[in-house]
Amino acid sequence: MKANGTVFKYGDNVDTDVIIPARYLNSSDPAELAKHCMEDIDPSFISRVHPGDIIVADKNFGCGSSREHAPIAIKAAGVSCVIAETFARIFYRNAINIGLPIIECPEASRGIEEGDRVEVDFDSGMICDRTKGISFQGQAFPEFMQKIIAAGGLIPYINEG
Repeated sequence: MKANGTVFKYGDNVDTDVIIPARYLNSSDPAELAKHCMEDIDPSFISRVHPGDIIVADKNFGCGSSREHAPIAIKAAGVSCVIAETFARIFYRNAINIGLPIIECPEASRGIEEGDRVEVDFDSGMICDRTKGISFQGQAFPEFMQKIIAAGGLIPYINEG
């Protein structure tokens, strides 16, 4: 599995309230949530994001409440992967559960900039910044996690079994 897209870059402690503001939690429709993804931290995000694009952030991405709406909004907005130095644990689990690929890599978090073109190979954990011509070694997903993500999340994976 691979991801390939343009980077949107954010800093430390991007919490679930800015990923999908609480005022939109009256819906669980992925398409509706996507319309408001990142709205409170980057109002132009949804008008600029294209299918396959990648979010890169610093420490503690997805902190805050445990709502699954946050990774659902990101995935439904077309983001193919989130790379961060670290993730909040509940966000990490929710992302895998809904089939959003995420990868921890402090070096990539520091070295990749807004607008860079990046490719991620989930089998190896290799992150290639095509704009700068440099690569970073992230944590590869274990095979069972790759199967969950490939199936589109935990529920579809279980239903396939």
